[in-house]
Amino acid sequence: MLSNKKIICPNNLINVAKKKGTVNAAIVNAGEIFPMESVHKAVQQNLINPTFVGNENEIKKYADKLNWDISNYKIINEKNEDSTAPIAAKLASEDKVKIIVKGHIHTDVLMKAVLKRDLNLIGKKRLSHIWHMTIDKDDKPFIITDGVVNVLPKLEVKMHILRNAVDFANKIGISRPKVAVLSATEEILESVPSSIDADKITKRAKEENINADVFGPLAFDNSVSKKSAAIKKIKNDVSGNTDILLVPNVEAGNALVKMMIYFMGACAAGVVLGGKAPVVITSRSDESEARLASIAAAVVSLNKN
Repeated sequence: MLSNKKIICPNNLINVAKKKGTVNAAIVNAGEIFPMESVHKAVQQNLINPTFVGNENEIKKYADKLNWDISNYKIINEKNEDSTAPIAAKLASEDKVKIIVKGHIHTDVLMKAVLKRDLNLIGKKRLSHIWHMTIDKDDKPFIITDGVVNVLPKLEVKMHILRNAVDFANKIGISRPKVAVLSATEEILESVPSSIDADKITKRAKEENINADVFGPLAFDNSVSKKSAAIKKIKNDVSGNTDILLVPNVEAGNALVKMMIYFMGACAAGVVLGGKAPVVITSRSDESEARLASIAAAVVSLNKN
């Protein structure tokens, strides 16, 4: 059942990111092959100007394996993995880099550094994570949020997650995204709290004039399949046409994305939005094409200067 399909970085992300121009990026604990390979590809695409943070000997070793001359790029030599994230976060705080890219480091260690209040990387928005999912080079993307940062978000946090995702969708060219608010059912049931939240989010989105068609609760099949929605006689602008899937909790989002990766060979471009500097969050086992797509997604998410 596991897919042997080669993961492919989508053209849309690369093309939109290139329009932003080359941006400065901090690569956190960079000295492993997948982080270095993806950063090399991002440099070749003129997406980023990297500053490497980590063990200098390891960084140079993997650059040499890629036949990549990195002598023109800054390396901040730090052998302690847990100390690399604070260095990168400080660079972002000082506007020396625009995005932070996770290398071979635990996500919680990286995000703890980013969340330090004295660095002022967090504004009025709530941080949230999006996955930009594609199968082939020219696929229409499917956005899933939030399967990384917010574990069991309450209603107000879900509204922040919604706004961040809609803003990102706008930046990749989806002018009015269709958002399915996921639950286990399309009915509003007291016994299913996510269905109640979904109904409230649908109403709030209309009241706040969010630039999206938002509807919930919807089960997954009704969100993505016109056939399923028709059989169940579910009629709205979102069913079967979903651009963004707003999941009820981190387990739902994480499991859905990992199933798409391992069963379908999907390319999952992941980035944390809502702060001063987008943070590229990938699994340490992710291949370089998914990492490249994630870097492109972070560049795309930047506001225009």
